[in-house]
Amino acid sequence: MTHYSKSTKRGIFLFTGLLLIIFVSPDLIQYFRPNPEIQIEQWSNAEKQVTEKLNRESGFNYHKSRRKNRYSKPLSRFNPNDYTLEQWMALGLSEKQSAVVLKYTSRKIYSNEELKRIFVIPEELYVLIKDSAVYPERAKDLDRPAEYRMEQKLIHVAINRASLDDLLQAQDIAMFDAKQIIKTRDNFGGFYSLSQLSEVWQATPEKIAVWEKYIQIDPENIRTININTASIKELSFHPYISWNLANSLVKMRGQNGFYKELREIKKSVLMTDELYEKLKHYLVVE
Repeated sequence: MTHYSKSTKRGIFLFTGLLLIIFVSPDLIQYFRPNPEIQIEQWSNAEKQVTEKLNRESGFNYHKSRRKNRYSKPLSRFNPNDYTLEQWMALGLSEKQSAVVLKYTSRKIYSNEELKRIFVIPEELYVLIKDSAVYPERAKDLDRPAEYRMEQKLIHVAINRASLDDLLQAQDIAMFDAKQIIKTRDNFGGFYSLSQLSEVWQATPEKIAVWEKYIQIDPENIRTININTASIKELSFHPYISWNLANSLVKMRGQNGFYKELREIKKSVLMTDELYEKLKHYLVVE
């Protein structure tokens, strides 16, 4: 058994006590230290208003302000028919939008109602410019030669061979509607009846009543499909022919040989009388 002298034992106790003091003292200090008060200051309403004002003035709402000020108000009263491409762009329109506006104004517009019908002019810009716009007085038919009045009344467009410009000669047909009419015609291969105008995108009874005054059906210009040579893919491209019907018609041709008469396609279980009445204008047997 090891024996320590008194001085050695005293040194061990002192060292152990020192270690305890080193490890325990931080906790004791933290325990007996008073907790500091944490104060949270709240802004007064006046301070909040000042801060919001500074944010607005310093561009804090930059994107919002940019959107709000995208369009400009004319510096003075103006005639939309006289505005140039650059002047429309200065109001905030793109070059393409300005070019569309010029197509309308080249045929003259006479009121804010007609200005609003130009579909590329956003509502935000229309509100800014409508009170500054001035228009020429519309010439009365009585002041024009009788031959001119007759010519105006007899404008008809053969729709199946008409271009977009041909259709726009009818001033009551908007650019957007003219494009949709041409697009629908091209998808069908032509119109065989005025009733098909109801299938034009965003057509309304009011619009159709206007279109019918100018559009003339020319069935001889309908693009037809030879049922004896067309593939499934070619047939299914037509809006009235589903892929299943196209597959059925081609299979029947493969099993029975070439079609001799168009009415033979009615043997397909997928063919209805109503659908046949539509397709007979587009399908031919050759």
